[in-house]
Amino acid sequence: MNAEGQQEQGRPGTHDEGGRRQVVWAVVASDIGPLLLAATDEGLVSVAFHATDEVRDQTIERLGSRLGAEPVEAPGSPLLAEPIRQLAAYFAGERHDFELPLDWSLISGFNRQVLRELTTVPYGAVVGYGDLARRVGQAGAAQAVGMAMGANPLPVVVPCHRVVERDGGIGGFGGGVETKRQLLALEGVLPEPLF
Repeated sequence: MNAEGQQEQGRPGTHDEGGRRQVVWAVVASDIGPLLLAATDEGLVSVAFHATDEVRDQTIERLGSRLGAEPVEAPGSPLLAEPIRQLAAYFAGERHDFELPLDWSLISGFNRQVLRELTTVPYGAVVGYGDLARRVGQAGAAQAVGMAMGANPLPVVVPCHRVVERDGGIGGFGGGVETKRQLLALEGVLPEPLF
């Protein structure tokens, strides 16, 4: 599926000899620190911030347990080539939209509904938690939207950094408030820090 939730045709599968699903991953540098990217044959499945050795090990263990497959480090995998390229272009200010197949299998129900709606919030724009709740037909669910943002397995690509508080505060962020500030500054929503 691409960021809009449409199925992409003709993608090669990555399965081992037993026909089981495979998960490939790599750590890449970014303007907000190292990111761990993981993909399956269905698409990008995870983006993890601050990919230190400890975060990497925890993320890989969680992915293996949730997806029922042993993640394999494969920075040269064709499944990761386009996500790596598009993220580099995003951080260089050359890309405003991601056009990637996404594997939504780590998230379901209300959270998936909210995150799919979030993919329609354009670069350089923000939406309030309550506004996003209304957009999915759950007007009183602003707090639940916040929980969905915290459960987002695909930050940056599914732009939870674009969700802010109604009173003008930027709100929390799984990658840390400073990382959220950096992403919003990159998109022109906030001024660049002076130092």
